[in-house]
Amino acid sequence: MSVLVYAAAVVLLIGVYLTWTANRLDRLHTRRDGAWAALDAQLVRRASVSLDLAASRLLDPAASILLDDAAHTAREASAESRDLAETNLTRVLRDVFEDPKESLALKERPGGGALLTELDSSCRRVQLARHFYNDAVRVTWVLRRQRLVRLFRLAGHAPFPQTFEMDDEEPVGLRGMAAG
Repeated sequence: MSVLVYAAAVVLLIGVYLTWTANRLDRLHTRRDGAWAALDAQLVRRASVSLDLAASRLLDPAASILLDDAAHTAREASAESRDLAETNLTRVLRDVFEDPKESLALKERPGGGALLTELDSSCRRVQLARHFYNDAVRVTWVLRRQRLVRLFRLAGHAPFPQTFEMDDEEPVGLRGMAAG
């Protein structure tokens, strides 16, 4: 009789642990989905500000065309090529704003200060949002790799989360524009 009681207690404890783990995994997936929505919003914002800047006639025509093309490509990229399109936009932004002196001169022109401040802010927000998203993915990975999670298929049919890797280094010429 006591063996059955102990066995039932062990089964109950394992059931409680599996339920707790499944709920935690669900919360982590929800957190990751929220972090992706935030990252997506920041990427769209950065592309939108880039398009506004390209259309503002503040930049020289060649820089405007490059920035416009990269921003449009980033906004319209498929999920499979989004990281490459966003990396390309970052590189174009770095090329356009590589000289802090030119950026300061642009900031002094009518409308330039507001656009550069918003672009600097959006570039930094992309970095933060990507960091939070990738952290959420890594935490989810740790739990999904546990033996019991895999054995009991606690993640169900949810796809294994992937980090979002891109070049998000802020252009030198924009650094500190939002602060000053």
